[in-house]
Amino acid sequence: MSKKILVVDDEQSISTLLKYNLEQAGYSVITAMDGEEGLHSCVNEEPDLLVLDLMLPKMDGIEVCKQLRQRKIMVPILMLTAKDDEFDKVLGLELGADDYMTKPFSPREVVARVKAILRRTQSHTEVEPKESDESEQVMIGDLKVLPEHYEAYYGKERLDLTPKEFELLVYLAKHKGRVLTRDQLLSAVWNYDFAGDTRIVDVHISHLREKIERNTKKPLYIKTIRGLGYKLEEPKMNE
Repeated sequence: MSKKILVVDDEQSISTLLKYNLEQAGYSVITAMDGEEGLHSCVNEEPDLLVLDLMLPKMDGIEVCKQLRQRKIMVPILMLTAKDDEFDKVLGLELGADDYMTKPFSPREVVARVKAILRRTQSHTEVEPKESDESEQVMIGDLKVLPEHYEAYYGKERLDLTPKEFELLVYLAKHKGRVLTRDQLLSAVWNYDFAGDTRIVDVHISHLREKIERNTKKPLYIKTIRGLGYKLEEPKMNE
């Protein structure tokens, strides 16, 4: 069964171009022309991925993204932004977008990004639930990460993570105790050119801390190593 992509863009020419190229790549594509219609379609159609323009009538892409995450709808989001709009780019990622592209763009590059995102989230959408294999687990204090099941728990509570937050957590967990630079994390988790924009890493680290730390100002798990980067370590409860 083909993956379903929802394209939300008010420019008919761009919407038609994306729909054609994604369908040629084997995806099922539905479209929406404004933010309200896009939000409604995403809630009701349950697409596997959302291609979301930032500037939309009725409700902009930032608000669509925010409302989806507030409703715990963790569909991967590829956000389309105006060229070099740094503020909107970072804000979109802060609110839960997983990736972004600036206009104008190559339809082939959009298809490549979509394939990469879906490949990274494939285990979440296709692997049947099963009993946890101890060898698949990474345990750090009260934090349990199951990379093959696309799940993470804090104690008994399952964490609501976006695909990118989960990928970052898995990478940190698999390198537990090691200091990882922002550039290392950018290369490993985002694995293509972000022109050294390491703020993206900081934004996602901040989101993870909000979900796994009791006190984000005094984190026990994800430590900032000043001048270097971050490391995930066993919590020292006397800190």
